[in-house]
Amino acid sequence: MSDDKTKTGTEDRRTVAGDEPYEVSYFAKKHGLTHEEAQGLIAKFGNVRATLDAEADRLKLDRASVSPVNL
Repeated sequence: MSDDKTKTGTEDRRTVAGDEPYEVSYFAKKHGLTHEEAQGLIAKFGNVRATLDAEADRLKLDRASVSPVNL
């Protein structure tokens, strides 16, 4: 389902349109993820922005805990 460009209110901001490359790219850049990682999160957890933000933060923490600097 494509993003409706006429709906720009709060309801539209609550979700990430996974089928819109610019939204996936923005989400990935915001969280320091690759495009593929962002798409994976959307596929696994859905498109609710609050959930995705939390999962992206968790992914970054997991990455930091296995960093070569920490070994």
